[in-house]
Amino acid sequence: MRLVNWGSAAAVAAVGGAVARRLLGPNDGQWPPRSAAPSGEARWHVVTVNRPLDRITPSGGLPEPLAQLGDAVEVQLRPAPGDRGTEIAVRLRQGEPHGVAGAAARISGEDPRRALRAALRQAKQIAETGEVLSPDQPPTSRETLLNRPLEYATRHGREEGRL
Repeated sequence: MRLVNWGSAAAVAAVGGAVARRLLGPNDGQWPPRSAAPSGEARWHVVTVNRPLDRITPSGGLPEPLAQLGDAVEVQLRPAPGDRGTEIAVRLRQGEPHGVAGAAARISGEDPRRALRAALRQAKQIAETGEVLSPDQPPTSRETLLNRPLEYATRHGREEGRL
């Protein structure tokens, strides 16, 4: 019984530390956190694909997941440095939500960056493997209170985080 209590305390401390580091680390303790791009300007999301440019867009168009976003995004395709494939760079034309509106959009699931990141990941997977890879279904874990963060991360992993 004591191991469970210490394990729970350690998990809560680790999550709290990660959140504090994320909020306070790169922003010098300022609140709300400063965005990477100036206010009103969207930042570029870039991924390197291990394929030459002519193999990514054989017909000259955009990869299908990015084409579905339409005019909402600006896309640049260029050779990656060191002859390592192709870089796909995407950003929102209307800018990214920030501040309280950005936090509310993220919590409600209406953040346009999620769709952009998911489309970028899918375009990379299609270019490199020919299909969009998916995790095992059904998941291999039982539903418990302690694995809720894992379930959330698995459910939203294709929309958030690093590419």
